[in-house]
This record gives sequence, C-alpha cells and structure tokens, in this order.
Amino acid sequence: MIDWFQAIVLGVVQGLTEFLPVSSTAHVLIISKLMGWSDPGAAFTAVTQIGTETAVLIYFRQEIWHIVRCLVNWFRSPRYRNTADSQLAWAVVWGSLPIGVLGFAFKDIIEGDARNLYLVAVMLIAFGALLIVVERIEFSMKRNSSLTLGRGVAMGFAQALALIPGVSRSGATISAGLLLGLERRAATRYAFLLAVPAVLGSGLYEALKIGDGPVAWGPTLLATVTASAIGFFVISGLLRYLARHTFTAFGIYRIGLGLGLIGLLNLGLITQ
Repeated sequence: MIDWFQAIVLGVVQGLTEFLPVSSTAHVLIISKLMGWSDPGAAFTAVTQIGTETAVLIYFRQEIWHIVRCLVNWFRSPRYRNTADSQLAWAVVWGSLPIGVLGFAFKDIIEGDARNLYLVAVMLIAFGALLIVVERIEFSMKRNSSLTLGRGVAMGFAQALALIPGVSRSGATISAGLLLGLERRAATRYAFLLAVPAVLGSGLYEALKIGDGPVAWGPTLLATVTASAIGFFVISGLLRYLARHTFTAFGIYRIGLGLGLIGLLNLGLITQ
C-alpha cells in the first residue's frame, strides 16, 4: 500500500521527469525499488500523469484553446480548411491515435511483463544513444517549425514507443520530430501538445482501477497534485534550456542511469 510519504516522493519524481526525455515511468520504478517499496503499478503512474498534463493544459492553454477552435471551425466552414492551424489541430488528433490503439491492444503486457527493470535499463541506454545520435546528424534540409499532418502522425507512432517503460514519451516524440526536420523547440512544444489526449485518456481509463488494489485514492491524488505543481515549472525550464542547449546531456544521463541500473540488478542491490 502506498502511504502519504511515498505519494509525495513519487509525485515529485513524476513532476520532475515527465517532460524531460529521461522516462518518468523508469524513474518512478527505480526510486520505488531503491526505497524498498513495491511497484506502484501502471494505474498509479497513469493517474499521476494527469497531474503533469494538467500543467500542460495551463501552460499551453492559449494554444490548446486555439486548436479546439480550429477543429470546430474546420467543420463550420471550408475557408478554415487547408490552413497551417487546421493542419496542427488534425496532427494532434491523428497523432494521438497510435498510442491509444496500441496501448489498448497490448495493455496486459504493458501493465505486466514490460515493467521489467532489465528491459527498462536497455531502453534507457538505447534511447539515450538515439538522443545523442540525433543531435549529431547533419540534415540536408533546413529545419523549420511547420507541422504537417504526415509529420504529426509519424511523431504519434514514435510516441507509442513510450508504452515500453524506459523509452520516454517526450524523448521518442522529440527525436522523431528532429529526424523529420523540425526545429528543436517546435518538436518539443508539439510533443507536449500531442501527449495531452493520450495521457488524459490513459489516466481516466486507469483511474477505474484505483482503490481496488494496493493503491488508494488519497495518496494517488496527493501524488497527482504534487506532480502537477512541479511539472508546470519543469515545462518552462526545459523550453528555456533548449533555447541554448541540445539533448546530448540527457542522452548521456540516460546511458549512465541504464548502466547503473544493470549493475545494481546484477549485484542484487535491487530486485525485480
């Protein structure tokens, strides 16, 4: 059973890591094991992510409201179609489908066997290396901030990789955006927007399981509120960081964390 102290700790971890390309799910799992706690489970993680997405709703409230208006206007009048704004709106809609469909199809694996710490370690290392490689690639095309429907759907499939613990939703989506020629800040902002439907949908679905197992509603809500408060400042900080820096440091951190996790597992200092 998760107590109030555990809820605060895990809420802080969730808020600090959800938007960074380091995998919040991996960090919640690792911290839980290091503290000698049981796995909080996929339901707890999904619900606390509603907290961080609430931070996105607040921070990007104008852009999100604009997307909603674009979708409504698209149905109201032909003159609102085939515009950059309508492309962005539909990119968010269609880009959200892959993770929803695949998440539902493989939910038993995602909630069970996939929460294996060796798998988490491998994903941390593999996608850490990918972040570094992506930053080193020289693109033949000029980077831009134009989000076409095709780019949005491709980034949506990349986001679906985050169903595997250790991948990182933002890391996979942003890496795909960079490979497709998007500017770093544009790829990051779209990754945040794209996550909103997926995370809210998953969180509301998994919320039905809270209270039936080892996780009670009280600590879960505390963790969710904590994650939301911290996540708001992390968004702002990350966008400022990316104005002058690359993702290389995060890639190096992921590789180090993955190797360290394998070492701890092999030494028996933490167990599955």
